[in-house]
Amino acid sequence: MNIATHGLASLALLRAAWPRAPKQMWIAAVVAGTIADVDLLSAWTEPVKYLAWRGTYTHALSGSILLAGLFAVVFPWLAGADLRNRFSRLAFFFFALAAQGLHLALDLCGSTGIALLWPLTRRRFAADWVADLDPWIIFVLLAALLLPELLHLVSSEIGTRDTRPRGRVGALLGFSILLFYVTVRADFHGEVLTLMQSRTFRSEVAKRVGAFPEALSPFTWQGLVETERGLHRITVTEGLGGPFDPESAETLYKPEPSMALDAAQKTATAQAFLETARFPKATVETTPAGARVEIRDLAYLASGNTAHEVVAVMQLDSANRVTSQEFAWANQLAKE
Repeated sequence: MNIATHGLASLALLRAAWPRAPKQMWIAAVVAGTIADVDLLSAWTEPVKYLAWRGTYTHALSGSILLAGLFAVVFPWLAGADLRNRFSRLAFFFFALAAQGLHLALDLCGSTGIALLWPLTRRRFAADWVADLDPWIIFVLLAALLLPELLHLVSSEIGTRDTRPRGRVGALLGFSILLFYVTVRADFHGEVLTLMQSRTFRSEVAKRVGAFPEALSPFTWQGLVETERGLHRITVTEGLGGPFDPESAETLYKPEPSMALDAAQKTATAQAFLETARFPKATVETTPAGARVEIRDLAYLASGNTAHEVVAVMQLDSANRVTSQEFAWANQLAKE
């Protein structure tokens, strides 16, 4: 999920927990709910650092506990004596932990993938139910936050004194709507996967399938299907009774087995990339010096997260010895 969604969700969480919290706590809520995305700064460094940091340490359960503890220690002193008198450090800790948990839950519903159980395992988890930037989620959260404020202004204009905890009902209703929305999308996602698994692609059965959500339409999904000889991209419409033709899929055939491909896949760079890649696709290009092997993850393209797509690149000589290996940004390779 994007930072804006996390910030709005944390504000809604604050309204549900402490509906009359002072404005300073709004800042605290946004910080607590978005601090895990500090790993996005790695995108300004090298691809290898981005691949290692994004969605790992600060998006693990262990990292969330540490961040909540740090928040509880630091923020009350930065906020001032008023907040320290009104809220205990324990209250700050549990709120920050809840905001971190909400952050992880939202990210799990997306497609980026997070290493939830690090350091026990670096395996990334992603449900692929909602897009990273989902306008429907943002709309619901904004409505949950702004409508109670609007109603409060109206009641103030007509002279009615409102002593109820403002915003709690709106926040809880917003979270209920989001839960229903995500549940529906999860059901559609399962039906799309079942549909693709039941068909053949270029006369081959599916070995593995994935469905990635479109941002605007909960009915449209970008499907990826791996078969014995290739990977297939197809747009699937679910819930509207639209036709599904596997033959319309775009097919990217896997390269033929070769000594160059085998040597490239054994490199440390390729192994590290394959550890996190969901739908890896290799290409082998003959060069004057020998061969060039690139490995991409088609999940970047299917999910629409291509801004920071990382590619593994290996160069080999004529004897199939690896002469260089590196991670590169896909958008930079396209300019070469």
